[in-house]
Amino acid sequence: MASTTIKGKEQHGSPGLSIWSRKRDLCYLIFFVIHVPVMFSIDLPALYPPSLTPTLLTTLRTYYHTTYKDQFFSPTGPPTAWFSVFLWMEALYHVPLSLWAVGALYDGTHPLLPVHLLIYAVQTSITTLTCIAEYLSWTHLSVSDKINLGYLYVPYLALSVFMGVDMFGRLQDRLMRV
Repeated sequence: MASTTIKGKEQHGSPGLSIWSRKRDLCYLIFFVIHVPVMFSIDLPALYPPSLTPTLLTTLRTYYHTTYKDQFFSPTGPPTAWFSVFLWMEALYHVPLSLWAVGALYDGTHPLLPVHLLIYAVQTSITTLTCIAEYLSWTHLSVSDKINLGYLYVPYLALSVFMGVDMFGRLQDRLMRV
């Protein structure tokens, strides 16, 4: 969404403003540009047929699992059925939404952008918080290992919560003007 200032209050959805002048949208755009390859290379290969999984992705996932001891990405598969559901949500919802969001954020004029990003943010916050709660309960990991996982999961949670609050505010501003 684009932003302008009217009577000292930032307004969103003003077409024609460059992405460089919309700092939050630029942050979200950068996130989605990074998020797409991460989904395909780290998260989603668990859903790929083994015969179609490139060796590079298997090596990358093995390195990730070995380095961070993240049991969600164990070479033997996800430890819980609910995490497999989260992966399918990512494949069926996050991938198309993320690809669409890159263009919508860059352009900044699509009226439904805040609605889509609010849904994305809420879903991502809930699933990420669930993963954090789960890995904090893993007794086989040291406190240091859990902190290292936190370096990956907590910023993702923080960004999704921030995005959700931002999109809620944008929608509230629009609805209050109606």
